[in-house]
Amino acid sequence: MRKFLLISAATLALGGCVSTRQVADVEFEPPQGEYSLLVMRPDVQVGTVTTGGMVEPRAEWTEQARTNLLRALAEQQAGRGGRTVIAETRDSIRGMTAEQVADLERLHAAVGNSIALHKYIPGNELPTKRRGIDWTLGEDAVKLGRASGMDYALFLYAQDSIASTGRVAMQVLGIAGCFIGFCAPQGGGGQFAYASLVDLKTGDVVWFNVLQTGSQLPGVAFGDIRTPEGSAQMVERLLGRMKAGRNVRRRQ
Repeated sequence: MRKFLLISAATLALGGCVSTRQVADVEFEPPQGEYSLLVMRPDVQVGTVTTGGMVEPRAEWTEQARTNLLRALAEQQAGRGGRTVIAETRDSIRGMTAEQVADLERLHAAVGNSIALHKYIPGNELPTKRRGIDWTLGEDAVKLGRASGMDYALFLYAQDSIASTGRVAMQVLGIAGCFIGFCAPQGGGGQFAYASLVDLKTGDVVWFNVLQTGSQLPGVAFGDIRTPEGSAQMVERLLGRMKAGRNVRRRQ
């Protein structure tokens, strides 16, 4: 299991922060018309932030969130006009074994983390990948397209950390210290998520979006993906409006 990508307090304002930023292939046009989309089983991790600031994964919360996210994705994509197939399990994709799908998920996890690192964190840019987005899942994704007959695959990674009662108490004490000259705010819960769209004819990642939320203030929340409402909010923030690539926008 990948470690939780905890949000750095240095990048978040005291009152809280919600941010998204899309990157896309320079010639990317959001799918419309008679396209087909395969929504892959989301990679989800939900845990609780302990009093000491560590995140303890919670399996039951994770499964609850995955179920809610799958439902939210299905409802959101239903309004887009294309033909959508939801892969709720690894063995539910026609022409692919569960192991082949698992291998593709692991490949996407490595590629997705690389995109998040090199396109979103200042100082980590790659000189050869400054224009648009230039990552691929290669032949494995093309095989998925041939087997499933779909045009695109949508991948989602979501992490949510919920502050425990002890952690909230630490936040309260930290904020209170600011009023007496010793300011030591304690980070609470937060979310980190990304979505990527893969062209199954080429295997290329053609669109990518990152969502990051967090707060130093106790009681501030941004949508709990253990609930249907919180999952729908995350999906809308990530996928509500896909922007075309830079060259396409210039021609419009």
